[in-house]
Amino acid sequence: MPLPPHAPTPTPLPTPIRTRTRARSRVLRSAVLVALSAGLVAATTLPAPTPLGIGDPLFPHLGNPGYDVLSYDISLTYPGRNTQPLAASTTLSALATDDLDRINLDFTHGTVSAVTVAGEPATWASSGEDLVITPARPVERGEAVEITVTHTSDPRGPAASGGWVRTGDGLAMANQADAAHRVFPSNDHPADKAFFTFRITAPDGLTAVANGLPQSRESSAGSTTWTYRTAHPMATELAQVSIGRSTVVHREGPHGLPVRDVVRTADQKLLEPWLRRTPAHLGWLEHRLGPYPFETYGVLIADAETGFELETQTLSLFERGLFTEPGYPKWYVDSVMVHELAHQWFGDSVSPRAWSDLWLNEGHATWYETLHAAENGGPTLERRMRAAYTASDEWRQDGGPPAAPKPPAPGEKISLFRPVVYDGAALALYALRQKIGAADFATLERRWVTDHQDGTATTADFVALAEEVSGQELTRFLNDWLYAAKTPAMPGHPDWRSQAPTGGRVPKAAKPG
Repeated sequence: MPLPPHAPTPTPLPTPIRTRTRARSRVLRSAVLVALSAGLVAATTLPAPTPLGIGDPLFPHLGNPGYDVLSYDISLTYPGRNTQPLAASTTLSALATDDLDRINLDFTHGTVSAVTVAGEPATWASSGEDLVITPARPVERGEAVEITVTHTSDPRGPAASGGWVRTGDGLAMANQADAAHRVFPSNDHPADKAFFTFRITAPDGLTAVANGLPQSRESSAGSTTWTYRTAHPMATELAQVSIGRSTVVHREGPHGLPVRDVVRTADQKLLEPWLRRTPAHLGWLEHRLGPYPFETYGVLIADAETGFELETQTLSLFERGLFTEPGYPKWYVDSVMVHELAHQWFGDSVSPRAWSDLWLNEGHATWYETLHAAENGGPTLERRMRAAYTASDEWRQDGGPPAAPKPPAPGEKISLFRPVVYDGAALALYALRQKIGAADFATLERRWVTDHQDGTATTADFVALAEEVSGQELTRFLNDWLYAAKTPAMPGHPDWRSQAPTGGRVPKAAKPG
């Protein structure tokens, strides 16, 4: 399709982030060989520890090169008060993808007391938000390695920083986008997904729940330890642990799927009318996307004011107020529940390779939220998309285009989640459906979540699949919709106009999570 006359020359679609390697210097290797031959081997002094990263455009120091985490085993001991640190131990099983003299983990806001690598004591230092570990011997490329960190996990601190959420009766987690390493040492980037095991010990009278399915429950000396394990790999930002005076409500979803919801025991009767709606939501999305991608699902309704809901894998986090505030229409609450459930396909099962691919998560979740609302008493799809089109230029000025969002404001990392990656991204999906037709668009959606299940994907992957499914050349079309500073013309709606940015307050879009 030729470019509209007002559109800028398209910028190239970004390529996936490639992990930087730290191969040992050939000069150093040669020097060691010479010293060996002369019998004069001397210890090599490593440079001062520094924080690393995998080069994410929005979070350059997030994640670490040189290894691929295969699994996490996290033990947490809750002291009974959410104003005190938890005793913790985190074991990472990883595969070295490079020779490593040091291993960097993302970790902050906790105290480390011991580190072992392959069972041997290691030294460590903190640098920025990295825990820099020096093993007793270097780790060779291709080597399987186990790293265990004994540490505290501190729920205190500004709530806006993310990590632990202190609730009225205990704790929950909200780690998006980059706060999991405020809770446990990790390779804290969605590009490195892994399996998780959680072992949570809490005083009797409290209940602990985590991602995945329960494996065991053991009581001893006034406390109980719950063990949960995921059956699918998960990004660190999607980890969830709930501790409180809770009841776990069980029911069955489509095809016998175990559905379990976590609520304050005192709220169970009050919230049951909402809890029982989840199986229908699952069926509605499965009809459009295919089978639910995980081993269980449910909602965690926390007695906390977070300002958002969150799609933590298999157990989405919701504020209690969403369900108890009488001013919210039923269709709206339902649509927010569908938004977080849609994320289980878009964002959880298929995770972004880089945080600039966030629109693939939020745009799709907003799309299905909007469709569900339109079928159940909310605004029609066209009405919401026209409203988004009207505000789109202002959103793009404020937050950048959908697939190239501006970095979050300093000290406000959650500000990454601007309207342009919600309704602005859903608007791009609407334009694509207008361009290729509803039938091809539906096929594209199913193919996307099937082809990339349990993996990561990029904007370029989505464009390539859209071209494959539709048989059309779409790079120029989607480049304008995803990367241009101005909103392109909407196919089928030549009368739609986007208001010129005013420089004033930016119009807001619905932002469930």
